[in-house]
Amino acid sequence: MLTYQITDIDHCRSAESFLRNLLPAAPSSYIRKLISAGHLKISGGTVAPDTILATGNTATLKESDRTRQFLAAARPQLDILWEDDYCVIVNKSAGLPVHRTAEAGEANLVELAEHFMAGRGTPVKLRPVNRLDRGTSGATILAKSSSSAGMLGRYVKEDGLGKLYLAVADGNLPDAGAIDTPLDGKDAHTAFRTLARDTAASFVLVTPTSGRMHQIRKHLSASGHPVRGDRRYRGTLLTGYPGHLLHAFRVSLIHPATGRKLIVHAPLPPAFILHLPTMAPLSWHDLLRDIACSPD
Repeated sequence: MLTYQITDIDHCRSAESFLRNLLPAAPSSYIRKLISAGHLKISGGTVAPDTILATGNTATLKESDRTRQFLAAARPQLDILWEDDYCVIVNKSAGLPVHRTAEAGEANLVELAEHFMAGRGTPVKLRPVNRLDRGTSGATILAKSSSSAGMLGRYVKEDGLGKLYLAVADGNLPDAGAIDTPLDGKDAHTAFRTLARDTAASFVLVTPTSGRMHQIRKHLSASGHPVRGDRRYRGTLLTGYPGHLLHAFRVSLIHPATGRKLIVHAPLPPAFILHLPTMAPLSWHDLLRDIACSPD
Protein backbone atom coordinates (compact mmCIF):
# COMPACT_ATOMS: atom_id res chain seq x y z
CA MET A 1 0.00 0.00 0.00
CA LEU A 2 1.09 3.57 -0.75
CA THR A 3 0.15 6.03 1.97
CA TYR A 4 -0.33 9.80 1.63
CA GLN A 5 -1.26 12.41 4.22
CA ILE A 6 -3.78 14.95 2.88
CA THR A 7 -2.50 18.50 3.37
CA ASP A 8 -3.93 21.98 2.78
CA ILE A 9 -3.15 21.88 -0.95
CA ASP A 10 -5.73 19.08 -1.34
CA HIS A 11 -8.34 20.31 1.18
CA CYS A 12 -11.78 20.12 -0.50
CA ARG A 13 -10.31 18.40 -3.56
CA SER A 14 -12.29 15.44 -4.92
CA ALA A 15 -10.87 11.92 -4.74
CA GLU A 16 -10.76 11.77 -8.55
CA SER A 17 -8.82 15.04 -8.77
CA PHE A 18 -6.38 13.78 -6.13
CA LEU A 19 -5.59 10.71 -8.22
CA ARG A 20 -5.34 12.74 -11.44
CA ASN A 21 -2.64 14.89 -9.85
CA LEU A 22 -0.90 11.93 -8.23
CA LEU A 23 -0.85 9.97 -11.51
CA PRO A 24 -0.80 12.68 -14.20
CA ALA A 25 0.10 10.31 -17.04
CA ALA A 26 -2.70 7.83 -16.29
CA PRO A 27 -5.76 7.81 -18.58
CA SER A 28 -9.12 8.82 -17.14
CA SER A 29 -10.45 5.28 -17.48
CA TYR A 30 -7.65 3.95 -15.27
CA ILE A 31 -8.20 6.66 -12.62
CA ARG A 32 -11.90 5.80 -12.41
CA LYS A 33 -11.15 2.07 -12.35
CA LEU A 34 -8.89 2.53 -9.31
CA ILE A 35 -11.75 4.23 -7.47
CA SER A 36 -14.52 1.83 -8.54
CA ALA A 37 -12.36 -1.18 -7.61
CA GLY A 38 -11.79 0.23 -4.13
CA HIS A 39 -8.03 0.59 -4.58
CA LEU A 40 -8.12 4.13 -3.17
CA LYS A 41 -9.22 4.47 0.43
CA ILE A 42 -9.54 7.60 2.53
CA SER A 43 -9.03 7.11 6.27
CA GLY A 44 -9.76 3.41 5.75
CA GLY A 45 -13.00 3.78 3.78
CA THR A 46 -13.81 3.38 0.10
CA VAL A 47 -14.67 6.52 -1.85
CA ALA A 48 -16.65 7.79 -4.82
CA PRO A 49 -15.04 9.99 -7.50
CA ASP A 50 -16.63 13.10 -5.96
CA THR A 51 -15.77 12.31 -2.33
CA ILE A 52 -14.36 15.49 -0.75
CA LEU A 53 -10.96 15.20 0.94
CA ALA A 54 -9.91 17.16 4.01
CA THR A 55 -6.61 18.12 5.57
CA GLY A 56 -5.61 15.39 8.01
CA ASN A 57 -7.18 12.51 6.06
CA THR A 58 -4.95 9.56 5.18
CA ALA A 59 -5.12 8.27 1.61
CA THR A 60 -3.98 4.74 0.78
CA LEU A 61 -3.55 3.41 -2.75
CA LYS A 62 -3.09 -0.26 -3.59
CA GLU A 63 0.19 -0.84 -5.38
CA SER A 64 0.44 -2.54 -8.75
CA ASP A 65 3.01 -2.63 -11.52
CA ARG A 66 0.89 -0.30 -13.65
CA THR A 67 0.29 2.18 -10.83
CA ARG A 68 4.01 2.33 -10.10
CA GLN A 69 4.63 3.10 -13.79
CA PHE A 70 2.29 6.09 -13.58
CA LEU A 71 3.54 7.49 -10.29
CA ALA A 72 5.22 10.89 -10.66
CA ALA A 73 7.89 12.16 -8.28
CA ALA A 74 6.41 15.66 -8.31
CA ARG A 75 3.07 17.31 -8.90
CA PRO A 76 2.18 18.05 -12.53
CA GLN A 77 2.43 21.57 -13.90
CA LEU A 78 -1.35 21.58 -14.34
CA ASP A 79 -3.75 21.19 -11.40
CA ILE A 80 -6.61 19.22 -12.98
CA LEU A 81 -9.87 19.27 -11.01
CA TRP A 82 -12.05 17.42 -13.54
CA GLU A 83 -11.70 16.06 -17.05
CA ASP A 84 -13.74 14.19 -19.65
CA ASP A 85 -13.88 14.04 -23.45
CA TYR A 86 -15.54 17.47 -23.65
CA CYS A 87 -13.64 19.69 -21.24
CA VAL A 88 -11.01 19.98 -18.56
CA ILE A 89 -11.47 22.08 -15.41
CA VAL A 90 -8.23 23.49 -14.05
CA ASN A 91 -7.31 25.26 -10.81
CA LYS A 92 -5.75 28.44 -12.27
CA SER A 93 -2.97 30.17 -10.35
CA ALA A 94 -3.28 33.84 -9.38
CA GLY A 95 -1.21 36.07 -11.66
CA LEU A 96 -1.56 33.74 -14.66
CA PRO A 97 -3.57 35.11 -17.60
CA VAL A 98 -6.00 32.74 -19.30
CA HIS A 99 -5.06 33.89 -22.82
CA ARG A 100 -1.89 35.02 -24.55
CA THR A 101 -1.13 38.67 -23.75
CA ALA A 102 0.79 41.40 -25.55
CA GLU A 103 3.82 40.72 -23.35
CA ALA A 104 6.17 38.52 -25.37
CA GLY A 105 6.98 35.18 -23.82
CA GLU A 106 4.52 35.47 -20.92
CA ALA A 107 2.96 32.19 -19.84
CA ASN A 108 -0.80 31.72 -20.07
CA LEU A 109 -3.18 29.01 -18.91
CA VAL A 110 -4.38 27.83 -22.32
CA GLU A 111 -0.90 27.26 -23.71
CA LEU A 112 0.35 25.64 -20.48
CA ALA A 113 -2.61 23.26 -20.53
CA GLU A 114 -2.13 22.43 -24.22
CA HIS A 115 1.57 21.77 -23.61
CA PHE A 116 0.76 19.51 -20.65
CA MET A 117 -1.76 17.49 -22.64
CA ALA A 118 0.55 17.13 -25.62
CA GLY A 119 3.26 15.88 -23.26
CA ARG A 120 1.05 13.09 -21.96
CA GLY A 121 0.05 12.05 -25.48
CA THR A 122 -3.41 13.67 -25.70
CA PRO A 123 -2.85 16.84 -27.78
CA VAL A 124 -5.86 19.14 -28.04
CA LYS A 125 -6.79 22.74 -28.89
CA LEU A 126 -8.39 24.31 -25.81
CA ARG A 127 -10.96 27.11 -25.62
CA PRO A 128 -11.91 28.90 -22.36
CA VAL A 129 -15.57 28.67 -21.32
CA ASN A 130 -15.38 30.87 -18.22
CA ARG A 131 -12.68 33.51 -18.00
CA LEU A 132 -11.05 34.51 -14.74
CA ASP A 133 -9.10 37.73 -14.39
CA ARG A 134 -5.33 37.43 -14.32
CA GLY A 135 -5.22 38.08 -10.57
CA THR A 136 -8.07 35.69 -9.69
CA SER A 137 -7.34 32.03 -8.95
CA GLY A 138 -9.57 28.99 -9.11
CA ALA A 139 -11.77 26.76 -11.26
CA THR A 140 -11.49 27.51 -14.99
CA ILE A 141 -13.30 25.48 -17.65
CA LEU A 142 -11.46 24.77 -20.92
CA ALA A 143 -13.37 23.11 -23.78
CA LYS A 144 -11.56 20.50 -25.87
CA SER A 145 -13.11 21.34 -29.25
CA SER A 146 -15.02 24.10 -31.00
CA SER A 147 -18.23 22.05 -30.78
CA SER A 148 -17.74 21.49 -27.03
CA ALA A 149 -17.00 25.19 -26.57
CA GLY A 150 -20.21 26.09 -28.40
CA MET A 151 -22.27 23.59 -26.42
CA LEU A 152 -20.86 24.69 -23.05
CA GLY A 153 -21.00 28.36 -24.01
CA ARG A 154 -24.69 28.09 -24.91
CA TYR A 155 -25.40 26.37 -21.61
CA VAL A 156 -23.62 29.10 -19.64
CA LYS A 157 -25.48 31.82 -21.56
CA GLU A 158 -28.93 30.24 -21.30
CA ASP A 159 -28.86 28.47 -17.93
CA GLY A 160 -25.98 30.12 -16.14
CA LEU A 161 -22.94 28.62 -14.50
CA GLY A 162 -23.25 28.13 -10.75
CA LYS A 163 -20.35 29.99 -9.13
CA LEU A 164 -19.09 30.41 -5.58
CA TYR A 165 -16.10 32.61 -4.88
CA LEU A 166 -14.00 33.16 -1.78
CA ALA A 167 -12.53 36.59 -1.12
CA VAL A 168 -10.64 38.47 1.54
CA ALA A 169 -11.95 42.04 1.59
CA ASP A 170 -10.74 45.11 3.45
CA GLY A 171 -12.60 46.07 6.62
CA ASN A 172 -15.61 44.49 8.28
CA LEU A 173 -18.47 43.47 6.01
CA PRO A 174 -21.90 42.66 7.51
CA ASP A 175 -22.74 39.04 8.29
CA ALA A 176 -24.58 38.79 4.96
CA GLY A 177 -25.93 41.03 2.26
CA ALA A 178 -26.38 41.76 -1.42
CA ILE A 179 -25.03 44.43 -3.75
CA ASP A 180 -27.23 45.43 -6.70
CA THR A 181 -25.37 48.42 -8.13
CA PRO A 182 -25.72 48.41 -11.96
CA LEU A 183 -22.45 48.01 -13.85
CA ASP A 184 -21.89 49.64 -17.23
CA GLY A 185 -25.62 50.36 -17.43
CA LYS A 186 -26.61 46.73 -16.88
CA ASP A 187 -28.22 44.98 -13.91
CA ALA A 188 -25.77 43.20 -11.63
CA HIS A 189 -26.35 41.22 -8.44
CA THR A 190 -23.78 39.93 -5.97
CA ALA A 191 -24.71 38.16 -2.73
CA PHE A 192 -22.20 37.57 0.06
CA ARG A 193 -21.88 35.88 3.42
CA THR A 194 -19.11 36.70 5.86
CA LEU A 195 -17.36 33.56 7.09
CA ALA A 196 -14.86 35.22 9.43
CA ARG A 197 -13.40 38.63 10.18
CA ASP A 198 -10.73 40.34 12.24
CA THR A 199 -10.02 44.02 12.81
CA ALA A 200 -8.62 44.54 9.32
CA ALA A 201 -10.35 42.16 6.92
CA SER A 202 -13.33 39.90 6.19
CA PHE A 203 -13.28 36.41 4.66
CA VAL A 204 -16.41 36.17 2.52
CA LEU A 205 -18.29 33.66 0.39
CA VAL A 206 -19.52 35.48 -2.72
CA THR A 207 -22.21 34.41 -5.18
CA PRO A 208 -22.55 36.47 -8.38
CA THR A 209 -25.84 35.79 -10.16
CA SER A 210 -24.94 37.93 -13.15
CA GLY A 211 -21.73 37.87 -15.14
CA ARG A 212 -20.48 41.43 -15.58
CA MET A 213 -16.79 42.13 -16.09
CA HIS A 214 -14.94 42.49 -12.76
CA GLN A 215 -18.34 42.28 -11.05
CA ILE A 216 -17.23 41.02 -7.63
CA ARG A 217 -14.23 43.33 -7.53
CA LYS A 218 -16.30 46.37 -8.53
CA HIS A 219 -19.17 45.60 -6.17
CA LEU A 220 -16.98 45.00 -3.13
CA SER A 221 -14.99 48.14 -3.87
CA ALA A 222 -18.19 50.18 -4.26
CA SER A 223 -19.33 48.92 -0.86
CA GLY A 224 -16.16 50.27 0.72
CA HIS A 225 -14.58 46.84 1.12
CA PRO A 226 -12.34 46.15 -1.89
CA VAL A 227 -10.66 42.81 -2.43
CA ARG A 228 -7.25 42.76 -0.77
CA GLY A 229 -4.43 43.01 -3.28
CA ASP A 230 -6.70 44.55 -5.95
CA ARG A 231 -4.68 47.53 -7.16
CA ARG A 232 -7.23 48.53 -9.77
CA TYR A 233 -10.10 48.89 -7.30
CA ARG A 234 -8.17 50.32 -4.34
CA GLY A 235 -7.61 47.18 -2.28
CA THR A 236 -4.87 47.05 0.34
CA LEU A 237 -1.62 46.09 -1.36
CA LEU A 238 -0.10 42.72 -0.49
CA THR A 239 3.41 41.36 -0.41
CA GLY A 240 4.19 37.79 -1.38
CA TYR A 241 1.02 37.18 -3.42
CA PRO A 242 0.90 37.42 -7.24
CA GLY A 243 -2.72 38.55 -7.56
CA HIS A 244 -5.68 39.64 -5.48
CA LEU A 245 -7.44 37.54 -2.83
CA LEU A 246 -10.34 36.33 -4.96
CA HIS A 247 -10.72 32.61 -5.70
CA ALA A 248 -13.27 30.70 -7.81
CA PHE A 249 -13.94 27.95 -5.26
CA ARG A 250 -16.82 26.12 -6.94
CA VAL A 251 -18.38 25.81 -10.37
CA SER A 252 -21.51 23.77 -10.99
CA LEU A 253 -23.59 22.92 -14.04
CA ILE A 254 -25.69 20.24 -15.67
CA HIS A 255 -23.25 18.81 -18.20
CA PRO A 256 -24.99 19.55 -21.53
CA ALA A 257 -23.59 16.42 -23.20
CA THR A 258 -24.18 13.86 -20.44
CA GLY A 259 -26.99 15.40 -18.37
CA ARG A 260 -24.90 14.81 -15.25
CA LYS A 261 -24.85 17.34 -12.41
CA LEU A 262 -21.24 18.44 -12.17
CA ILE A 263 -19.92 20.21 -9.06
CA VAL A 264 -16.20 20.95 -8.92
CA HIS A 265 -14.22 22.55 -6.09
CA ALA A 266 -10.82 24.22 -6.36
CA PRO A 267 -8.59 24.11 -3.25
CA LEU A 268 -7.27 27.44 -2.02
CA PRO A 269 -3.68 28.34 -3.00
CA PRO A 270 -1.30 27.99 -0.03
CA ALA A 271 -0.21 31.63 -0.38
CA PHE A 272 -3.88 32.74 -0.20
CA ILE A 273 -4.33 30.86 3.07
CA LEU A 274 -1.55 32.91 4.68
CA HIS A 275 -3.70 36.05 4.29
CA LEU A 276 -6.90 34.69 5.87
CA PRO A 277 -8.27 36.50 8.94
CA THR A 278 -7.92 34.83 12.31
CA MET A 279 -10.86 32.45 12.78
CA ALA A 280 -12.69 31.10 15.81
CA PRO A 281 -14.31 28.83 16.83
CA LEU A 282 -14.25 27.10 13.41
CA SER A 283 -11.10 26.82 11.32
CA TRP A 284 -11.03 27.64 7.61
CA HIS A 285 -10.78 23.89 7.00
CA ASP A 286 -14.13 23.33 8.72
CA LEU A 287 -15.80 26.27 6.97
CA LEU A 288 -14.75 25.21 3.47
CA ARG A 289 -15.54 21.55 4.03
CA ASP A 290 -19.04 22.51 5.20
CA ILE A 291 -19.50 24.60 2.04
CA ALA A 292 -18.10 21.88 -0.23
CA CYS A 293 -20.39 19.25 1.28
CA SER A 294 -23.51 21.42 1.17
CA PRO A 295 -26.07 21.17 -1.67
CA ASP A 296 -25.36 23.42 -4.63
